[in-house]
Amino acid sequence: MAVDWQLAAFLVLSVVELGGSIMVVVSRKLVHAVFWLSVTLITIGGIYLLLGAEFIFLIQIIVYAGAILPIFTFGIMLTRRKIMEEVTPGEVPQEPVPETPEEGTP
Repeated sequence: MAVDWQLAAFLVLSVVELGGSIMVVVSRKLVHAVFWLSVTLITIGGIYLLLGAEFIFLIQIIVYAGAILPIFTFGIMLTRRKIMEEVTPGEVPQEPVPETPEEGTP
């Protein structure tokens, strides 16, 4: 009994896609979530290729994995550092204390 290679490839891509999509939601760091989103989008493109939709595969890889994810990454990099830092459940984030002028200066 021979196993069809397309079925085997579909099952492998499906398992990787499901794992990647779960990791997108579970990841605590934004950069890790973007990485898992790229894995998910690339495996979706692979499934399109297996289904014989080469044009949709190319659009998936070029537009989504090649353009949208770098935009997400640059957006994360350009945000404030405090947003990217992980806060533990028992830790209360400290607000910066506003500077007050000294009493002798106007």
